[in-house]
Amino acid sequence: WILEPLERDANYTHRKMFGADAAYLDGLLYLIVADRDDPWNGVMVCTSQDRHAALLADMQNLLPHPVLGKWLYLPQADEAFEATAATLAELALARDPRLGVAPRPKLRRRKSWRTEE
Repeated sequence: WILEPLERDANYTHRKMFGADAAYLDGLLYLIVADRDDPWNGVMVCTSQDRHAALLADMQNLLPHPVLGKWLYLPQADEAFEATAATLAELALARDPRLGVAPRPKLRRRKSWRTEE
């Protein structure tokens, strides 16, 4: 339900990442929603560390992700999970500049051509 509002955006793309649902808008990765064991159970907010303070000022229940420290994390166990997750989806749709990261380009593997003599 968290990503449903984003699905209506013409520039929305959905991909699987870490066994979770990743939401892209305009090619930028905004949110990852996961329903697994902690710390992969909640919403990962894709941002950079220099934007953490601005987001934390508005949403004190976000935490630095314990594995991916560059991102913030909203655990599903948080009392205000539903309200905060909805706010994060709204911020993503509004293209809030505190959210969104450019994904790393996929490395192409060079094919090894061997000729046998």
